Amino acid sequence: MYRRALLAAAIATPAMAQAPWAPTRPIRLIAPYPPGGGVDTTSRLLAGPMGTFLGQSVVVENRGGAGGSIGAQEVARSAPDGQTIMVDALAHTVNPHVIRGLGFDYATAFAPISQVVVLPQILAVNPQHCPAKTVQEFITWARPRAGQLSYGSSGNATAAHLAAALFLNRAGLEITHVPYRGGTPALQDLLGGAIVFVFGTVSSTLQLVRDGRLVALGVTTAQRIPPLPDVPTIAEQGFEGYELNEWNGLYAPAGTPAPAVQRLYEAAKHALADATVRQRLDALGAIPVGTDPDVFARYVAEQRALMGRIVREAKIEVG
Repeated sequence: MYRRALLAAAIATPAMAQAPWAPTRPIRLIAPYPPGGGVDTTSRLLAGPMGTFLGQSVVVENRGGAGGSIGAQEVARSAPDGQTIMVDALAHTVNPHVIRGLGFDYATAFAPISQVVVLPQILAVNPQHCPAKTVQEFITWARPRAGQLSYGSSGNATAAHLAAALFLNRAGLEITHVPYRGGTPALQDLLGGAIVFVFGTVSSTLQLVRDGRLVALGVTTAQRIPPLPDVPTIAEQGFEGYELNEWNGLYAPAGTPAPAVQRLYEAAKHALADATVRQRLDALGAIPVGTDPDVFARYVAEQRALMGRIVREAKIEVG
């Protein structure tokens, strides 16, 4: 009897040790940008299904400012108990290279949980001002005019700016950058002929392409995107390996226990499988991903290195 009791205890102990982590109170999900933007939208789409999965509500808090670094700093300094998490954008890997005097290190202050979505970009021109239909046609047309041309982006060091900088570097073109306060005014000036191209999001650019007001020369993803199946990737058009998208990822403070990170990843994956979430993401032109923590950690490190190289080569600065 005594031996059977010991055996039962030995069997039960590992099972109890493997019980999944669970939050003890509502989870704070920091969106380090103002309401209404892409990160805010992603955060709010994930919050409901994640909360259902975890058995606790997930409350989105906007902490905008300084390119996302103010909210990121708040998360970096939070207790590593799984109760505070963050959705951040590509800027997570760009800010270390363009913002001076950060009070934390992006490379060590966070535990990556999952890359949740990719937001492709479209290289678009105005057919009233540029006759190109492909990337190579654009390069041929632009090369003798390069000193007279400018392009627009949604701002310095944004995904749109970095995608253009990488493209121009690979193409050997010099075209003046005009940063705007958001993608909409850049598109308005493209339609007006003040600039020659933009890298625009699917949500902002797709309908203009379908209406014939803009021409999509290529997309920034590794594969073609469902809304524009006939538009080749930039990589397909002589730029092997080219890929630069906006993306959103989920993070916890560094030191968060592995069981909590794993459970939060499972909650995010559950949210991304939700039919309503996928429908909303599709309407935004966002592609759900849901990579596990190890895969995402490697991706973040690779992106940080790539962004650093682009920033240095293009001499990008944030004023």
